[in-house]
Amino acid sequence: MARVLRAGQEAIEEAARLVRAGGLIIYPTDTVYGLGCDPLNTRAVERAFRAKGRGFDKPMPVLASGLEQAMRIAEFSPLALRLAEVFWPGPLTLVLPRRPVLPDAVSCGRPSVGVRVPGHDFALRLIEACGGLLIGTSANRSGHPPPRTAQEAISKLGDVVDLVIDGGPAPLGIPSTVVDLTGPEPVVLREGAISSERLLAILRR
Repeated sequence: MARVLRAGQEAIEEAARLVRAGGLIIYPTDTVYGLGCDPLNTRAVERAFRAKGRGFDKPMPVLASGLEQAMRIAEFSPLALRLAEVFWPGPLTLVLPRRPVLPDAVSCGRPSVGVRVPGHDFALRLIEACGGLLIGTSANRSGHPPPRTAQEAISKLGDVVDLVIDGGPAPLGIPSTVVDLTGPEPVVLREGAISSERLLAILRR
């Protein structure tokens, strides 16, 4: 069973050490608990897929500590920048054209990547300590509900990760909204914490 630490500086330092070494962590975000690893480390990403029992056909989202870090792995159109300005940090994942620096394993060979800056102070500090980018898939077995607490995440993945960080219940408790901006028109792939109506109000401006 993985070691469990309360959210704090010790947890950040230990998580950063593990992530740099190719480890897997469970950590709190604004939406749900995430399963994290270094997105630039192909072996770590493959380990995350195996931990979730997920086929290598559904891309992993990436969380960034800020817009500048997100731009390392994704290409931002003017519309993407506008949405990021309005909704980041927060529960909106933007699917954008990916840059070559991102391994194929993250996107399952697709030319796009889902990226988000979470609205959660601890998560942002953690991601920054891990190099500015962290895999941000939910910490559950594929097909199961996303965990809102560390205890729920431990019950699903506690035996296949290296560290669990307990930051209390996730404030929102539901996944992010996902918008695909890779085509001629924006497409809402998943309605989550941000409603389609709220998104459309911004898109129509």
